[in-house]
Amino acid sequence: MKIMQKVLIIAEAGVNHNGDINIAKRLIDEAKKCGADIVKFQTFNPHKLASKQAKMAEYQKENLGVEESQEAMLSKLTLKQEEYVELASYCQKAGIQFLSTPFEIESIRFLDGLQNIWKIPSGEITNYPYLVEIARTGKEVILSTGMSNLDEVNAAIEALQTNGAGKIKLLHCTTNYPAPMEDVNLRAMLTLKERCNCEVGYSDHTKGIEVPVAAVAIGATVIEKHFTLNRNMEGPDHKASLEPDELKAMISAIRNVEKALGDGNKVPAASEMANVSVARKSIIAAKNIKAGEAFTEDNLTTKRPGTGISPMRWNEVLGQKAIRDFAEDELIEL
Repeated sequence: MKIMQKVLIIAEAGVNHNGDINIAKRLIDEAKKCGADIVKFQTFNPHKLASKQAKMAEYQKENLGVEESQEAMLSKLTLKQEEYVELASYCQKAGIQFLSTPFEIESIRFLDGLQNIWKIPSGEITNYPYLVEIARTGKEVILSTGMSNLDEVNAAIEALQTNGAGKIKLLHCTTNYPAPMEDVNLRAMLTLKERCNCEVGYSDHTKGIEVPVAAVAIGATVIEKHFTLNRNMEGPDHKASLEPDELKAMISAIRNVEKALGDGNKVPAASEMANVSVARKSIIAAKNIKAGEAFTEDNLTTKRPGTGISPMRWNEVLGQKAIRDFAEDELIEL
């Protein structure tokens, strides 16, 4: 077996910049410090993303403490196109990959010149014109599958593939902020891999870091997690996001799990070989034995160290004659 590939870690800044490019730049800096591979934002035109009748989600009402239209809320959380261009340049200088999720076709066309892959959010998985527009760029796609069943996932894959999309990776996801542990259903990620014949990962909305780490342990090759500078900041997503020290801890744990998974071959590790003689046992004289005396279960035993004859040869040794005198606790020789 091959050693697993390095897990792609996406630090989801999303709209946690609250419409302020300076906060967005600080998020980029923190994502880089924490060891993320990609820092991801969201790009949208509020008036083309949501109609005037579209209502806020319950978690958004609760987190913001107000009720208004989605359009009104989103208008406070967007950046100008030139600011996304500036952020892409800032990422390049910082040494971290820029990515932003488009939420309508206008934003797809704008972002096409700024990034080499696409991240499709769960809410767009049934948006056929959107999927076709993404596919026609020919670029790799990471598709979140929250709120969807297998038929919907396969329909989205077909729409992407038949219109020229590059490689498709699927992220299992539970679209709730925060997602209750009992709703995570992490094994569904493995079902996606088996039934859709795609590489899989996990986009996490739970509190804490244990679920994404567990996802890596069972085969995720991509992890996405929201993060913020401070969970007490005003905005719809901060409360379900990690703060920088937590993001750093999650990434560190994932990198350790990568190392620990290894290549799957059951052989002793080089680091443990020195302990073989210390931890294993040998066939030892249980009492003084005279030369020519037969070895028996009465005059033999097994004790550490493991530098002598292995106890697995016990039946072979029994009945043989001692080649010399052996003192109690001395290693037996044949």
